[in-house]
Amino acid sequence: MQDPASVGVATHSKSELPACRKSFLGSDAEQKLHYYTFNIGDYASHTKGLNLLEDLAYRRLLDEYYLAERPLNGCSTTVARMIGMRGHEAEVDYVLRSFFTQDEEDCWTNYRADREIQHFKLKSEKASQAGKASAERRLNGRSTDVEQTLSERQLTNNQEPITNNHKPVKEKATVVATPHGVSDSVWQDFVKHRKAKKAQVTQTVIDGIQREADKAGWPLDAALRECITRNWQSFKADWVADKNLSQTGQMNQRVASGLTRGLIGGDNHVNLLGN
Repeated sequence: MQDPASVGVATHSKSELPACRKSFLGSDAEQKLHYYTFNIGDYASHTKGLNLLEDLAYRRLLDEYYLAERPLNGCSTTVARMIGMRGHEAEVDYVLRSFFTQDEEDCWTNYRADREIQHFKLKSEKASQAGKASAERRLNGRSTDVEQTLSERQLTNNQEPITNNHKPVKEKATVVATPHGVSDSVWQDFVKHRKAKKAQVTQTVIDGIQREADKAGWPLDAALRECITRNWQSFKADWVADKNLSQTGQMNQRVASGLTRGLIGGDNHVNLLGN
């Protein structure tokens, strides 16, 4: 922006300026909006009747409006100097009257620009609030960590020293003893197998496997072997039903084969076909 003396406002104090222009002077002149959305098609459709100088004046007026984030103040001569178009007051005056609205304080406003600036400020305010909230959460988190660390140190300093009179704490057994009728090797393998599957070995688990083994007519040792061999976590009688039928069929087949050999005299002890 040009120096205030060159735009005709240097002779005015801040209190003498209109409300729309007071913040141009002093610490209120902070400018945040350094770019804005420019719709080429929309601009062209509304400015196709402008000549080159009028088009240039309109673009410079918009840049000044967005950069200051407030309406333009003064007559066309003052505004022309403000945007660096001294000597082209007529073109500036035409653009101001065509695309801006002058209020009672001689401030030229543009509805479209005001809407874009308001949108930008709301977005900036939300981002600022979100940043402050995030920083506060991080600060509170660090404070909690510090307090926790201090509490832990205090607890450690106040802890009574361990002496020989302290009785050692016995850990509870997590695995039951080897069941009756199960070999140590099978039991150890089964315990490792359950741990590999992240499953506990409790008396309730063994009792359940024992019940299912009884249903299947299997000893517990054989049921545990089957769990390890087939990579089962537990044992169900239904899972070995086909195997039981297969074993029974093989036994019946051997008995039938022996009887057949006896009937035809194959073993010289049973002879039902002769005298």
